[in-house]
Amino acid sequence: MANLSRRKFIKTGVAAAGAAFIVSESFNELAAMPAPKKVRMSPGFQVWTLRERLIKDFPGTLRMMSDLGYESVEMCSPPGYESSGFGPLMKYSGREMKQIINDAGLILESTHYQMGELRSNLDERIDFALESGQKQMIVSSFGLPRNATLGDWLKAAGEMNEMGMKTKQAGIQLGFHNHNTEFSQLEGKLIYDELIRIFDPEYVKMQFQVAVIEVGYKAADYFRKYPGRFISAHLADWSPEKKAMVPLGKGSVDWNEFFGAIKTGGVKNIFVEMDPSTFEESVKFIKSFSYGKK
Repeated sequence: MANLSRRKFIKTGVAAAGAAFIVSESFNELAAMPAPKKVRMSPGFQVWTLRERLIKDFPGTLRMMSDLGYESVEMCSPPGYESSGFGPLMKYSGREMKQIINDAGLILESTHYQMGELRSNLDERIDFALESGQKQMIVSSFGLPRNATLGDWLKAAGEMNEMGMKTKQAGIQLGFHNHNTEFSQLEGKLIYDELIRIFDPEYVKMQFQVAVIEVGYKAADYFRKYPGRFISAHLADWSPEKKAMVPLGKGSVDWNEFFGAIKTGGVKNIFVEMDPSTFEESVKFIKSFSYGKK
């Protein structure tokens, strides 16, 4: 998750959003948009862009998001993201974190982990995930250097297969989160496609970052190309004119197509991950396509 291309994307969106935190706008145009058959998909959010506020007031920030209409949260592993500011949350046991999240009206099924922490502390992280009620553990990045070879990528993918076998035995699905980097080529091959080829479909699912629409790739295309290989998705929208993030429904993503393909892809959870100024409008947009708690 802590990836330069992603931070550049978020930084661009923050600059466009200015100082506003929550934006409320008219949704009359949504009524004119043809929608597919509604799907049961609880709206969730990723905490990364809210991390400073979250650390200052963990329960209060969660309640604020629940009040906006979100029903689930995807956390970042406190010890794995200690250097990114999540260290103060290490004081909570898994059971305590689950209780705080549930008290705010949210559920916790997914968390981002660093590859390094799973290499060195997989058993402990599995125990924490089980205690806090997680059903998915998502590797946010391999943490490879810029000059990594395709072989380096595939070796890391093989490691994840071994980790996934262990999480599966505990009843947890392991997943991999992409950035723009995976949609570049090495040795004439698209990294993302090569990872899917190596990942065992039983032990490692994919978490698709919709923001790669910025570089020309659509989530729906991949859901149809690799049916059943996905566990969740990070939602974002992109305006080519503004060259910035915009609230869901205001950019170039075809959401009719997206929501029409998520069942084929196997997606179980969706999480908005953009500048906080987009959260209110985006959750209302999601609810125009989905309904109900799972």
